[in-house]
Formats: sequence, structure tokens, C-alpha cells
Amino acid sequence: MSLRVDLRATLALMLALPLWAQEPAAWTDPSPHRVQFVTVDENVRLEVLDWGGSGRPLVFLPGLGNTAHVFDDFAPKFTAGYHVYGITRRGFGASSAPAAGYGADRLGDDVLAVLDSLKLDRPVLAGHSLGGEELSSIGSRHPERVAGLIYLDAGYSYAFDNGKGMTVEAQQELAKSPPPQGPPPNAGDRASFTALLAWSARTNGVRPPEAEFRQTLTTAADGSVGMSRTPPKVPPAIMAGFKKFTDINRPVLAIYAIPKAAAPWLKDADPPVRAAVQAFSGKIDALTEKQVKEFENGVPGAKVVRIANANHYVFLSNEAEVLREMKAFLATLK
Repeated sequence: MSLRVDLRATLALMLALPLWAQEPAAWTDPSPHRVQFVTVDENVRLEVLDWGGSGRPLVFLPGLGNTAHVFDDFAPKFTAGYHVYGITRRGFGASSAPAAGYGADRLGDDVLAVLDSLKLDRPVLAGHSLGGEELSSIGSRHPERVAGLIYLDAGYSYAFDNGKGMTVEAQQELAKSPPPQGPPPNAGDRASFTALLAWSARTNGVRPPEAEFRQTLTTAADGSVGMSRTPPKVPPAIMAGFKKFTDINRPVLAIYAIPKAAAPWLKDADPPVRAAVQAFSGKIDALTEKQVKEFENGVPGAKVVRIANANHYVFLSNEAEVLREMKAFLATLK
């Protein structure tokens, strides 16, 4: 499947896309959250994680292919000053996967429905990757509902597109000649979650929380990692529902991983493969920089932070820097 969003971020996501499943019941999620389900539409319930804490609500939204559990290690670091939540969007993980309702504003309305149900007053929303779409939908249509928006390598064309940055058309042109990709997990890598976590770190340079791996793949009869639980139609439906947001009317922090770190698997690749990937990455970095500048100029008052040689999962690869920038931004909000 070829995704038509921030191409480099998407390729990174697909390379790092966890193969996750449900292993034996003896395993328990160590993250200190409470799990609840909130009805947001007819026959649609979303999984909501509540890490507790006190203060203004801070709500995390995951990227495409992920669930709120991707924040299991990161989110609790804010509970000293904020009440922290995470929402798994429709179509993924334990949330409902209806046949329809994947347009940008419907996904934004799902988030608003959760805020209403939990009676969250002017929270801060922090979205990773595709989560930026929901941030921009809410920030442009209902800015009064939130105190601020934090884009974690999320301010790409699905979140801001004035036709001058990293446009979908430019990405589609690059996608016609994609670079070589890293090795997929083999049977040994899929034999257990421990092995799969090691594969992710070794190949892609990030090690997501184990619970995230356990959310979206089945388990084979022998206990090995099985196939995806996400219906194949869901990602294309989300991409078909993209909008071009330009009018974002809230205080904004946008963190970009640029230039992105080279994936560890490249170290052992043949020189022609390394050269092809590096050339492609250079083109993506140039497009990303155009997007960053357009976002910076087009969103009044936005604070834009560039973190060099970070992974698309910047809150995992560069946790300390992201924590510092987020806490400094949060302290400025009224």
C-alpha cells in the first residue's frame, strides 16, 4: 500500500509499522492507565486511555496505523502537571472499525465527542503524524474548544496545505520511484514480541511500548505474531478524506524531525542501496523544509522546532528534547 501523505514520514511509519498481536493472557500492560470506551457515533466506540494526573487536560492522538498505546511510556511523564489522556481513532486497535466515517472532519468530530463525554474543558491536543489532521480540523473549525495544539512531526499536507509546501502532488511524483526498503521481519522476528521489539529497534531505530505491538495483529496458533486486525479499507478511506487546512486559530507548537535519522538497517546495506536511499531522503528533506517554512509562515504565532537526525516517532527517539519543548510551550498557555 502506498500512502499519499508526508511521504518520508509515511515510509518511516510503514517501515516501523509494528506487527502486533494478542499474546497469552498472562501478559499485563505495565503502563499506569485506565481503559474506557466512549461512544462517538452510532455503533462506534473509541478506546480512551486515562493516565490520571491533575491540572489541565492533555490529550494525545496517535498517527496512522498506531493506537493510543504508542504513548504508554511518554504520556505518564506529564501527569505531575496535567490530566493525561489518549484516544485510539476509529478503525484501529480496540476502537470500532465501521464501514464509513473516515473523513478529516468526522475524525475531528470523534475527538470532540470524547471531550464532551469526559467533560474536558479546553484541553491541549498533541497529535503525532496523521494526528495532525484531527488537530487542524478542530483548530480551524472549533478553536474555542482547545487551549493549544502540539504537532509531533505532524504538520504535513494532511494538516496544513496552502499549495506551496510538501503537496500531495509532489509526494505522488516521488512515489513513482520509491527507494529500497528495509528488511521485513522474518519468521524468527515474528516468533515473539520480544523478538519483534528487537527487530524494530535493530531495523528502524525505535522500540515502541510492547502494548502498542499487541493491539493490531492477531496471534497464530503457535503463539507467533499473526496478521493485521485493521481492515484493509481503513487507511485508504482516511486518505480519501483528506482536506486542505490553512486556517488554524490556536496557539501551536510544531516539532519536526528534520533531517530524519537514517534507519539502522542502512549500515549493512550494499553501497548502491545506501546511495539510492540517501538520494531519495535528500529530496524528501528538501520538500519537508518547504513544508516547515510554509507552516511557520502560514500559522500565526506558531512555534516551530526542528530536531535533526530524529526518527518520525520523535517522541520515542528524542524524548528529552520533545519533553522540554512541550513543557515550555504548555507553560505559556492561558
